Amino acid sequence: MTTATDKPAATASVQEPRGIHKRVIGVVTSDKMQKTRTVSVTEQYRHEKYGKYVKRTLKFHVHDEKNESKAGDKVMIIETRPLSATKRWRLMKVLERAV
Repeated sequence: MTTATDKPAATASVQEPRGIHKRVIGVVTSDKMQKTRTVSVTEQYRHEKYGKYVKRTLKFHVHDEKNESKAGDKVMIIETRPLSATKRWRLMKVLERAV
């Protein structure tokens, strides 16, 4: 049996997710919206038929609660519940600041 004192206190910072969520590393390309960033993720994969390596760039709208990231920053984002019509990701942490 657990009591109210056994549970960890909720903090204002980003908490670790409860389940398994996708985590992706990308670069912030736009910081013009409030609490929203556009993050570009580049992936390289081998084409099934031709065997050539192809580069694909995906753009995600990411929720940044504290507006802590800026354009050019390398960030880690994590999948979350739908926050708006286009936002399905949130900022987990800034890995590297832009120069």
